[in-house]
Amino acid sequence: MSDANEQENIILDALERFLTTEVEPFVHDLESKDEYPHEIVEKMKEMGLFGCIIKEEYGGLGLSTTTYAKIVIRITRSWMSLSGIINSHLIMASAVQRHGTEAQKKKYLPRFATGELRGGVGLTEPDCGTDLQAVRTTARREGDHYVVNGTKTWITNSMYGNCLALLVKTDTSAEPRHRGMSLFIAEKGEGFIVARKLEKLGYRGIDTCELVFQDYKVPADCLISGKEGRGLQQILSGLELGRINVAARGVGVAQAARDLAVAYSQVRKTFGKPICEHQAVQMMLAEMAIRAESGRLLTEAAAAAYDSGERCDMEAGMAKYAATEAAQSNAIDCMRVHGAYGYSKEYDVERLYRDAPLLVMGEGTNELQRIIIAKQLVERNPA
Repeated sequence: MSDANEQENIILDALERFLTTEVEPFVHDLESKDEYPHEIVEKMKEMGLFGCIIKEEYGGLGLSTTTYAKIVIRITRSWMSLSGIINSHLIMASAVQRHGTEAQKKKYLPRFATGELRGGVGLTEPDCGTDLQAVRTTARREGDHYVVNGTKTWITNSMYGNCLALLVKTDTSAEPRHRGMSLFIAEKGEGFIVARKLEKLGYRGIDTCELVFQDYKVPADCLISGKEGRGLQQILSGLELGRINVAARGVGVAQAARDLAVAYSQVRKTFGKPICEHQAVQMMLAEMAIRAESGRLLTEAAAAAYDSGERCDMEAGMAKYAATEAAQSNAIDCMRVHGAYGYSKEYDVERLYRDAPLLVMGEGTNELQRIIIAKQLVERNPA
């Protein structure tokens, strides 16, 4: 066994013990109350999960994306919200690790790795989601700092976190528009206002907020790479990682729904036999297994492509599309297998049913993923 495989097994074994003893007994209560899991997050810091993919030289675990995807799948099988707490944070860290100056890496990555600085990405705005070039938040240079004004919404880790990779316009007249976009490491301070927490159907327990920036000052040396006009490219490379993470979450939900359905179908009886012996239920169980496994294989392929340094927007898009559609379909079928019990808040089935829809929309809608896949397919296979 290679050192990398041994490290992966040690981490996954420790994670399994942590989730079964420290997380799963408390998920139902925390999720139903929409309560942030402060104690669990502190234990996640101790395990080094906030430094999963940060290089060891900067204090992280230096794990491959393939191992990270397995971590996300396992966390999501217990509670999807926990995976979001580390994912948004690691997209921010990845942007600094890939594109930051050496001074920025030395200053911020060790603090990201420990969770001392913890946060996410400030991209989405009230009238801007998929079309990031339409952001209207601006940053104006004044001496040794920039003054930021604007609004962001649906920002994960923004209430209890303390830092964001913040996408803004530094030149509102630039054409094409992406040339006027820049990315900053933005720590909380005066003018960085958490306006309100957003109530959600699912994905509860994690802080998702609307932010307002009013003459918020960010030091000029927090401009990632130190150069204006490169923000969109910098964050899009991080979104490949984000899509692999969302795909892994989809696999986790799909697997959890499959496992609950398989278990319940063996104890629930109708017409004198377990429902797993009825053909109609068998067909659903088979489809659930195929979807979950297909999503897992595509996710692992996308993670391997990301690790190799290749362009992998097509692979990430395929994984994200397949795995998240699998999550939604499996959650519905799991509820159908459980019948009325699946509709009850006493069971985990309805939580999966509420969590799954977010995945087909987040990190680029699944409609967008199909367009990305098709364009890359043509580009890679010219006639």
